[in-house]
Amino acid sequence: MLPFFNTSGPCIPGEHYMLPPERRLGPVLALIEGRRYFTLHAGRQTGKTTSAMWLAEHLDASGQWHALWVDLETAREKPDVARAMTAILAAFDRALAWRHPRLPRPSSAELDAMLAKPDGALLAFLTQLAAATSRPLVLLLDEADGLVGEAMVSFLTQLRHGYIERSKVPFPASVVLVGQRQVRDYALREEDRRSVAWLGTTSPFNITAEATTLGPFTQAEVGELLQQHTAVTGQRFSTAAVVRIWELGGGHPWLTNALADQIVRRDVGDRAVEITAEHVEAAKETIILERRTHIDSLVARLREDRVRRVIAPMLTGGSVGGDTLDDDFTYVLGLGLVRLERGQWVIANAIYREVIPRALTFVRQGQIFLEPAAFVRPDGSLDLPRLMADWQVFWREDGHLAAEGFGYREAGPHLMLMAFLQRVVNGGGRIQREYGLGRRALDLVVEWRGQRHAIEVKIRRGTVTEERALDQVADYLDRLGLDEGWLVMFDPRSTTSPEHGWDERLTNREVEHRGKRVHVVGC
Repeated sequence: MLPFFNTSGPCIPGEHYMLPPERRLGPVLALIEGRRYFTLHAGRQTGKTTSAMWLAEHLDASGQWHALWVDLETAREKPDVARAMTAILAAFDRALAWRHPRLPRPSSAELDAMLAKPDGALLAFLTQLAAATSRPLVLLLDEADGLVGEAMVSFLTQLRHGYIERSKVPFPASVVLVGQRQVRDYALREEDRRSVAWLGTTSPFNITAEATTLGPFTQAEVGELLQQHTAVTGQRFSTAAVVRIWELGGGHPWLTNALADQIVRRDVGDRAVEITAEHVEAAKETIILERRTHIDSLVARLREDRVRRVIAPMLTGGSVGGDTLDDDFTYVLGLGLVRLERGQWVIANAIYREVIPRALTFVRQGQIFLEPAAFVRPDGSLDLPRLMADWQVFWREDGHLAAEGFGYREAGPHLMLMAFLQRVVNGGGRIQREYGLGRRALDLVVEWRGQRHAIEVKIRRGTVTEERALDQVADYLDRLGLDEGWLVMFDPRSTTSPEHGWDERLTNREVEHRGKRVHVVGC
């Protein structure tokens, strides 16, 4: 069987196209050599399990360590300490039987005796295991951040106790907690945080010094991965296709593999056909519309309050509220949803930038009744003036009320406009979105059959807003090389007062500003 681009589970050498895991793990190996306890965290499907399994094999093969990779998935969401410890010790026992069958394991009677005192069961198990090994023991505990409540507190407390006493009592030399979050974010409830207040102080998992993550692929590495397919099948990826896959996925391993797999396995089966950037765009659309597992997981995260507090102001270009904590940013960063770019928080990659608003508006799009073909001129161009006029009618009749129903209510107007535009451009175009904290605007580019239409969206806050907005639009048009653009201004004031009624706010006029023609649409 030929190797293929893997989109489910860990990568296996020989079965999957993959980059050498060790390339991303230099800092991790250094921490293990230093006998540290730390977290290896990254967003979903970024190669954590592949990396952890490779680490276990690499360390064992060195002859210096006994390394054990253990999947703690079966203990997920079990707050009861006794149930969780039963699942954890069973996972350890299975891992030892499969990967270290020669190492002595506790008997059934010994396991029962340990589990009779669940708050010390893990401590007793690991002490006995470390005493039985002839080399220093390294544990790689996958899905550790799935533990919750009292079970999570007990798990971390027992590891901490063993860490402190390991100079006198046998215990693992290094423990790596593998998951999507840094260890301080394991405790989401306030009562749990009080119970593990030592997480940021005397904890062996002190996050300020001992948390590490997996970085994305570089553009060169994306090209290297795709070249493996070319070497096996002869099918080439054009330079533009490689660049576009890297741009869309931002080097995210799953997104990179998913785009490549969609293209070569489902879209372009003829190996004599070179892969182009147009093939990449089509694959991206399929992945988003089909809501593959990874995308569904992303959408589920958007419902969490901690995520909403960060993402909602990004959609509007605003600033976070006073109830948004540093921990919220750390949590969303750990999930892989955002990253820092030149000192500013932005969405992690282009696909996420598109998925987030489309997922949040998916239901609304299905309730917008219009015919996209009505906005296409006889020459095939997009009739944006008519589109914006119809948008104003829709906003007055239904849109402003529907916007209040979004869970992301503060971003409701922006999301509603994107839903309306998406409903139209699905017939033959696409929308590029730029948004981030502090921008004070949402920038959109509607691409339609070779044409580009720039739209900036802002909330009106007095006359100063429009002056600044026109400058922003002019800058935006300069950057895009366009002479004409659109500025959509939402008025947040109530429509019930006569001076702020619909007849006053629904305006459409043209403004010449810094040599640019700007259509100002009032809503």
